[in-house]
Amino acid sequence: MDERKRIKIGKLMEKIMLILLTGVAIGLSKSKSKTYFAIKQLPKELKKIDKKYLNQSIRCLYQSKLIDIKENENGEIMMILSEEGKKKILVRAIDNLKFKKQEKWDGLWRIIIFDIPEKFKKARNALAQKLKSAGAYPLQKSVFVYPYDCKDDIDFIVEFFNLRKYVRFILAKEIDNELHLKKIFNLI
Repeated sequence: MDERKRIKIGKLMEKIMLILLTGVAIGLSKSKSKTYFAIKQLPKELKKIDKKYLNQSIRCLYQSKLIDIKENENGEIMMILSEEGKKKILVRAIDNLKFKKQEKWDGLWRIIIFDIPEKFKKARNALAQKLKSAGAYPLQKSVFVYPYDCKDDIDFIVEFFNLRKYVRFILAKEIDNELHLKKIFNLI
């Protein structure tokens, strides 16, 4: 089996990949002082990590071809997420997705409806399962409801499965079975 497919991505590797996914190139240098400066610029979470462990994680990601390393003319080394790395971190993000609950409900219902053709059955089933596991309640096979803001998460799921033209997002003030839904979401 291909070595890069068997890599176990730990929490630190995931954080590194998420930083790279957001378009932040992590710059390092052959110079120890420049490398130290670059690491000091990293988010607070990564600053707390033992430098040896950080370097080990970066090396493992590189060997697994999940990140690419490019050297600039000035000797600075830039790490970027490879296409394989992008796929892997997106799959991981979608697997771990849970809709957030705000402290106070704004009284609006988020309704997600979809009509996905049979030829995309796997994506349709995956979308429905992801909506359920993220916290949305199924009103019908292809209609889900959630009481809190989840538009960005829905957009992420829809884009991930490439189903934009088949999915609608509705913001509603009331639903005829609202009492039942409030009980389900512990809003009363």
